[in-house]
Amino acid sequence: MKTRILAAVTAALFAAVACDDFDLSKGEGELIWDINRESDIFTKGGETVPDPDDFLLTVTSPSGKILYEGAFGDSPESLLVDAGNYTVSVVSERFTAPAFSKPVYGDEQVVVVKAGNKVNVKLNCTLVNSGIRLRVASDFLTSFPTGVLYVKSSEGKLMYAYKESRIAYFSPGQVSLILTQSGKADETLFSRTLEPREILTLGVSAPYGGTAASSSISVSVDTTRVWTYDSLVIGESGSGGGSVPTDALPVTDAGAHTGESDVWIYGYIVGGDLSSAGATVKTSGITKNTHLAVAARSSVTAKASCVAVELPSGNIREGLNLVDHPDLIGRKVYLRGDLVEAYFGTTGLKNTDDFVLK
Repeated sequence: MKTRILAAVTAALFAAVACDDFDLSKGEGELIWDINRESDIFTKGGETVPDPDDFLLTVTSPSGKILYEGAFGDSPESLLVDAGNYTVSVVSERFTAPAFSKPVYGDEQVVVVKAGNKVNVKLNCTLVNSGIRLRVASDFLTSFPTGVLYVKSSEGKLMYAYKESRIAYFSPGQVSLILTQSGKADETLFSRTLEPREILTLGVSAPYGGTAASSSISVSVDTTRVWTYDSLVIGESGSGGGSVPTDALPVTDAGAHTGESDVWIYGYIVGGDLSSAGATVKTSGITKNTHLAVAARSSVTAKASCVAVELPSGNIREGLNLVDHPDLIGRKVYLRGDLVEAYFGTTGLKNTDDFVLK
């Protein structure tokens, strides 16, 4: 009997200790994030969107404390955090009032971080606001020569000129088309609740003509023009090689393409003197002009997270070496060369023959 009691007590104590040792709700975990740069908004042709590294990133703790807020490209690679639920969000820009030609892209995810675990968050950006585009027929202009059209929501309104071709963007919710005429009360011609990513094209006409009465106005919904996001591409101009190549690889993908030649990559210049560097790159007092290190974010200093870039003599070395240009640290750069598996102990870009500084 005593033996059974002792065994039971021992088992209970062991269970209590084991639960405490492996309690995943206590202790620290690692939170890592990245933007899915293969999203359609970054890879297809069309209207230009901001560089994803310029998107505004916010990391919020379970208590609502902001752990990081700023440009995605300046954010740390990861954060050690207490176990709990964390909100990671990113937007291309702040949107507080209706505006023409202002699509906003972003994503928000709530993730659970457990003690001793790494949690990778891949942010899949899509259009987060909504829009309306009008197609005003000539018969409407004839019937309502002094009428003014507005598109309105609870956040404000925009005057939509008859020849306007841009998309008016609003936060998701109810949006109305309003007709204003001198000496008359405003009339609501159309109302609709727009969903996120919805772009609605409206045809406005007055097929009966002759009288400036609202009953003669026809508003039609072009269902073929309701789409979830525009087809977009990144394509800024640079200073050192012309236009930014749209097929450039982010530094984080370089390792998967070693052995390939004439490859464009992009990242931030973070340091140099890799021959004398340990686990981190040297960020000041650079003495070697033959190479530099680029990383996915300007805050990165771990050599293992960098690509070592060879600077051959000539225009490349003259334009990029950190001995003569220490101010380049933190700048974004696009580079073309041959990707190799190892250069100064990390992935390398050799035979560099072109670059674009942003």
